[in-house]
Amino acid sequence: MTFIRENLPDPVSYFEAEGLKLQGKGRWRTTECTFHGGSDSMRINTLSGAWVCMAGCGARGGDVLAHQMAEHGLDFITAAQALGAWKGDGKPGKPHRPKPLPATAAIQVLAFEATLTAIAAGNIAQGVNLTHTDRDRLLVAARRINHVSEMFA
Repeated sequence: MTFIRENLPDPVSYFEAEGLKLQGKGRWRTTECTFHGGSDSMRINTLSGAWVCMAGCGARGGDVLAHQMAEHGLDFITAAQALGAWKGDGKPGKPHRPKPLPATAAIQVLAFEATLTAIAAGNIAQGVNLTHTDRDRLLVAARRINHVSEMFA
């Protein structure tokens, strides 16, 4: 069983495959923070894959592997396997319980996602058909709400 760092995807390809749109030029690019929903608060280093939320939700990591673990709630081996950087027995690792957000950041995430969900529900009640993008965003909201609730369970 071996971790092969060189097999990790390059940061730009990885983060774009995760659905993030990297904006700006230079080594550090801006994108949304998937941990609290900030539209342009995450900074990503295109060389090392390091990432940090500048809005203070506490999300940060040193490379794409750390992001894979935090975003998907995976342990090291399972995340490395998912990224093609683990050669071993093929057995998945144990689920990793991510470090909780600070309580104030968690409340901000819940408030934002609850507001978004309420607006969508109001639109539906008024007969407005949601677009595919709107439905996809509601699924993201549900995932974030569940993620935060699991952190504090």
